[in-house]
Amino acid sequence: MSEIRDPHGSLQRMLWIGGAQWSGKTTVAEIIAEEHGLTVYHYDYHDARGHQDRRIARRIALGEPVGDPTPDHVWVEQSPREMASETLAGFPVRFEWALDDLRALFTGRPAIAEGWGLRPELVAPLLDSPRRMVVLVPTEDFRHHQLRTLPRAGSLNVPVTDPARAQANRIARDRLIAEDAAHNARRLGIRVIEVDGTLNATAIAAKVAEHFGPHLGAATTAVATPSTG
Repeated sequence: MSEIRDPHGSLQRMLWIGGAQWSGKTTVAEIIAEEHGLTVYHYDYHDARGHQDRRIARRIALGEPVGDPTPDHVWVEQSPREMASETLAGFPVRFEWALDDLRALFTGRPAIAEGWGLRPELVAPLLDSPRRMVVLVPTEDFRHHQLRTLPRAGSLNVPVTDPARAQANRIARDRLIAEDAAHNARRLGIRVIEVDGTLNATAIAAKVAEHFGPHLGAATTAVATPSTG
């Protein structure tokens, strides 16, 4: 990782929710943010949209094809372990792009960054306390519940020649990536919360907010800029 710059101190005040797909990260972050009046940074949204120009520029610099791989190559032709390895290998570069977004965030209050690409091993060097991060992972039963009840989880909405295999590969890949996140979090002393469906999103958010407690209400006095109007 390159030298950490933090011109507005936003990274120092950031609260991080990482973990697995379908564990409720976005919902939990939004509940906490609404209750405490905080800004939320949605990693998935920016990664899929705002960073596309950087993704293309990097491919050109590396001499790689500019276009995205075919859906069959991504979801059908590779094994789940190959898919997981490729995804994990790409997270550090994508995390740098997210950090650029967060450095530009000007707020005297804490903010919450959530998303599966906020890996504990990448976030850990930024933390002054492990209580600034939590990793949410679903139990196997809850993963199957999400697959049954969430349309975006239950099917892969891309054109592939073998939809059943593509979805099975996706589920297996996500399981491997979740296991990796939980393993690294525990190794680094970062709290892992297993979401099993016995608590609703509001209750999980309360548990996460309690974990963030020492930092959730902390505010840094911003330097006022005199009006020139």
